[in-house]
Amino acid sequence: MTHLKVGDKAPNFSAKDEQGNTISLSDYHGKKLVVFFYPKASTPGCTVEACNLNDNFERFKAQGYEILGVSADSAKRQLNFKNKYGFQYPLLADEDKSVIEAFGVWGPKKFMGRVYDGIHRTTFVIDENGIIKDVIIKVKTKAHTEQILGE
Repeated sequence: MTHLKVGDKAPNFSAKDEQGNTISLSDYHGKKLVVFFYPKASTPGCTVEACNLNDNFERFKAQGYEILGVSADSAKRQLNFKNKYGFQYPLLADEDKSVIEAFGVWGPKKFMGRVYDGIHRTTFVIDENGIIKDVIIKVKTKAHTEQILGE
């Protein structure tokens, strides 16, 4: 789905998080970053994926990673999602889909025979210089940390 691949420069972005703070790729310069795109806050698969990353937050921090979740949900929905599960990382409320489209994760999906446009669950691992080190398109929601950290 995405046109981005390992070795590409990550698209520069700016969007509001669940608190209304503007977050940009440049905020993470010099840090490793995991950007995970998910279809909808508080749905079963998205909850399992986000909780798996949160449960392993200290492992990510120990290896120098920051985490950023992105969906097209409103800031209010993202805030409720974050508060309900105690996520230790920001969630971008990308309602205009500017970040989602920059990373190329919006497009046709199929569910129960119906085709519609939506977010493809995709994770990008970005190094300290803004270069994409990994693109995970077949996300295992229950074991996503292992997919990213390779453990």
